Amino acid sequence: MAVFVALGAFLMTLAGGWVAQRVTDRRHLVLGFAGGLMLGVVGLDLLPEAIDTAGDPVFGVPAGLLLFVGGFLVAHLVERVLAVSRAAHGAGEERVPQVGLTAAAAMVGHSLMDGVALGAAFQVSAGMGAAVALAVITHDFADGFNTYTITSLYGNARRKAMFMLFADAIAPILGAATTLLFTLPEEPLGCYLGFFGGALLYLAAAEILPEAHHEHPAHSTLLCTVAGVGFIWLVVGIAD
Repeated sequence: MAVFVALGAFLMTLAGGWVAQRVTDRRHLVLGFAGGLMLGVVGLDLLPEAIDTAGDPVFGVPAGLLLFVGGFLVAHLVERVLAVSRAAHGAGEERVPQVGLTAAAAMVGHSLMDGVALGAAFQVSAGMGAAVALAVITHDFADGFNTYTITSLYGNARRKAMFMLFADAIAPILGAATTLLFTLPEEPLGCYLGFFGGALLYLAAAEILPEAHHEHPAHSTLLCTVAGVGFIWLVVGIAD
């Protein structure tokens, strides 16, 4: 099931890349809804599960919460390192193509972990798998959009941008397929979900939502975000 659902992420990633070549004025609404889905999955599904299953507290703090914060900080660190690298290489008038490829490769690695998280979530329950699938599939639209954009933005040929887009699209399928080879015990699975939740929240709060409001700070974008959270609440309620 996880691999089959990952096919949806594959298609959404390609759709994001296609839209990147034909940007419309409705992109902010899509990103706003995607941010809401991600926030809802983290706060209403992943984090409660991680707190319950990640093991005993560490110095009075649930292990799932510590890993949640750790995932947020690691995502922040990776993003800052890439930002510093981009700033250093982009100091001149011409952009360095290798920087765009490096940033796109990092997004491919992230998409691979999305697939692992998808497979791990289905190992917990079908309800959690469905909730994570919604977030991953919607998020991968933005991933595909950004992968194509950043690769081409730094002066790489369209062929290279398409190659990185396809690599980003296939990565969730490969990640989900790896979970067919093993079953994660409950405690390590809870730890992973906590870490993944922190990284997912960072992407939503630091990248997806700011991008959604950057050029169109409209009430409709905010309503789409609230709708995304409400939709996940509905999914979690039905699953329980």
